[in-house]
Amino acid sequence: MKGLILSGGKGTRLRPLTFTSAKQLIPLANKPVLFRVIEAIREAGVTDIGIVIAPETGEEIKQHVGDGSRWDAKVTYILQDAPRGLAHAVKISRDYIGDERFVMFLGDNCIQGGIHKLIQQYEASDYNSQIVLTRVSDPRSYGVAVLGEDGQIVRLIEKPKDPPSDLALVGIYMFDRHIFEAVEHITPSWRNELEITDAIQWLVSHRYRVYPYIHTGWWVDTGKREDMLEANALVLEEMTPRIEGEVDAHSQVDSRVTVEPGAQIVNSVVRGPTIIGRNTRVVNSYVGPFTSIDHDCLIENAEIERSIVLEHCVIRDVPARIHDSLIGRRSQITRAPSKPQGYRLLLGDYSQTGLI
Repeated sequence: MKGLILSGGKGTRLRPLTFTSAKQLIPLANKPVLFRVIEAIREAGVTDIGIVIAPETGEEIKQHVGDGSRWDAKVTYILQDAPRGLAHAVKISRDYIGDERFVMFLGDNCIQGGIHKLIQQYEASDYNSQIVLTRVSDPRSYGVAVLGEDGQIVRLIEKPKDPPSDLALVGIYMFDRHIFEAVEHITPSWRNELEITDAIQWLVSHRYRVYPYIHTGWWVDTGKREDMLEANALVLEEMTPRIEGEVDAHSQVDSRVTVEPGAQIVNSVVRGPTIIGRNTRVVNSYVGPFTSIDHDCLIENAEIERSIVLEHCVIRDVPARIHDSLIGRRSQITRAPSKPQGYRLLLGDYSQTGLI
């Protein structure tokens, strides 16, 4: 069996961060989402993994992931020239997949518990496809599946106004070679994309065996800031805390905090679940729950909680607490030394800033 990870797309909902970086490389608990997807596939026993990349961010993904050897896996890159849909990504991967069964995983999804049970179930079955579904409170925002009396998927509906079920597509799919026949027979949608839901519906309509796998843990599509923060909180809650850096005698660090090697906590309060990255210094500050601070940052005379801070950031002498924030690489947030008092901002396109 092979793995296929889709890591193209422009990440427009996470701008301005995604103007300069791939959305799949934004970290949760200081580990890129894409790395978590690779680990989930590798832990399920799949060692041959293809990654579909886009021209804009492909080289960056290659630099970070490499050949896959750090996961004892082999990674092959497949270039998608434009965002032409998930089914198009499958179509251009045919030479790589061959006639093998494969698992397809969206590279910006985060799921609790991994996919090893899914892989085992599919390998032991004669299904042509198995689609991961989960129950959601408002199915109108998702692709929704309808099941027949025998448990097979009989219909897929994209973002229905009147949902016939609460079973939403998660973004993890199992396929055999018949999916390539399906993608050859569908036509582009109104978005001018080949939709994977149309390809799956083609399988269903032609009486191939398409079954659900109902996921009962949490799942987050990390496409928006709010989703990233929620996923970060969920991942932090499941971490096993460890103190590998330095915590001085004047600091209060609770039992749910991870301090990575080289990090220093000086005269500060840190409450978990939280992670402080390697070589980061937290001085005279408060770091609250559900915060991830990446490596080589400085937090001094500041307060922050429920936020993600990427590497090489400086947050110093900030008079108000920062919360619910996603702060990009090498950002600096400081108090201006001169008068008159006011806000001095340098913001990129699509930035969002809340001031009080």
